[in-house]
Amino acid sequence: MNPEEFIKLYETALGTQDWKVVEPLVSKNVSVTFSNGTTHIGKENVQKAFEKNFRLIKNEKYAIEHIKWLAKDKKYAVYMFEFNWTGIIDGKHVSGNGIGTSVLIKEDVRWKLLTEHLGKKPK
Repeated sequence: MNPEEFIKLYETALGTQDWKVVEPLVSKNVSVTFSNGTTHIGKENVQKAFEKNFRLIKNEKYAIEHIKWLAKDKKYAVYMFEFNWTGIIDGKHVSGNGIGTSVLIKEDVRWKLLTEHLGKKPK
């Protein structure tokens, strides 16, 4: 697997809304900052945050696009991207979008997410 393939796998894994599918793609030292500003550090905390979102947003569709590579090496990769999502919260159709920056590392011979920072698109 290369970093480009990782992104596709990660996008697909998030779409399953199942932590067991996402978990193999994240580093043991993972940190995630959501676009609402909440930060989750460590695999256990990230798991709780993702599972909370999975319970809250039903039928979520998540897409990563417009990827721009900032750095790629044999052991790490950094990219920026745009994301958008749709789903159902409390019976209402909702959607959102934003920009993100992610760092991948080679851990146990596999690409894994080390950190992801999601934010709002500038106006």
